[in-house]
Amino acid sequence: MKRVIRLILLLAIVAGVGAALYWRPWESPDESNGRLVLYGNIDRRQVDLALNVSERIAVIHPEEGDRIRPRQLLAHAELERFEIEVEAARAALEAQRQVVARLEAGSRPEEIEMARAEAEAAHADYLDAQRTYERNRKLFEQKAVSQQTLDDSQRAFESAKARWHAAEAKRKLVEAGPRKEDIAEARAVMKRLESELKLAEHVLDDAHLYSPCHGIIQERLLEVGDMASPARPIFTVALIDPVWVRAYVSEPDLGRIREGMKAEIRTDSFPNKTYEGWVGFISPTAEFTPKPVQTQEVRTRLVYEVRVFVKNPQGELRLGMPVTVYLIENIAQSEAASP
Repeated sequence: MKRVIRLILLLAIVAGVGAALYWRPWESPDESNGRLVLYGNIDRRQVDLALNVSERIAVIHPEEGDRIRPRQLLAHAELERFEIEVEAARAALEAQRQVVARLEAGSRPEEIEMARAEAEAAHADYLDAQRTYERNRKLFEQKAVSQQTLDDSQRAFESAKARWHAAEAKRKLVEAGPRKEDIAEARAVMKRLESELKLAEHVLDDAHLYSPCHGIIQERLLEVGDMASPARPIFTVALIDPVWVRAYVSEPDLGRIREGMKAEIRTDSFPNKTYEGWVGFISPTAEFTPKPVQTQEVRTRLVYEVRVFVKNPQGELRLGMPVTVYLIENIAQSEAASP
């Protein structure tokens, strides 16, 4: 009988331990010194890189597996069309700059002198035509000239007077110089052409593909001669610094962590080395849809994804590598600056 009781007690203890492990699979085994311990893996962070223009690829530099750095030239399209557009925009802008400069400088001294001379000549013709008309009018009164002669001299006098007024108006315009409205319009056109040149240069720059970050070329999807476009990536790049750990925290421990907390990450591959990190993301929802009504035991099974960013300058942390994350509580902000 005693053996039966002992066996029942032993089975009850084993069942209790098993139930505890089953209902709280994510609870940290080590919480000493105010540390919350999570377990996870280095997760994949990648980006697809494509040209921002539609044109055939002319040059591709890196191969699969190559490391790249920020602002490194990876590839570029055929550039002739874009370079022609830049040159055309630059020439149009230069021509308009000359127009603005001419308007702002006003009339040249030679132009003013010419206008004055034309006005003086027109005035002299006017005075000569006036004298001829007055003489013919007196002679007509004496019946010394015909009506036709008088009419011709009168028309010549009126034409000379009109030419003189026109020459005077031209002289005043030349001396005053261009209108302010004309100068403002020319400047506005110049600004538009400057914008068009910047746009053409921007499109030319878009025909070059630069690396946005440190990474490793995982896949080279296109080759020289292929038609590239913003919708057709050329490379798939794995980001290597920082990398991030995907881990999970149980619902009871959710209130003990916050974004920005310091973290220490350790691996089995480098047991004596600690990597600096910080909590960058805490999922707002659980990994599965909970029941409408939950008991306390069911609520403890809810787990939330946590992403911990890790500095990896030497590239020692590999994708998929299992790691242990130690979170120090009561630290609201991480001193580790995110790049």
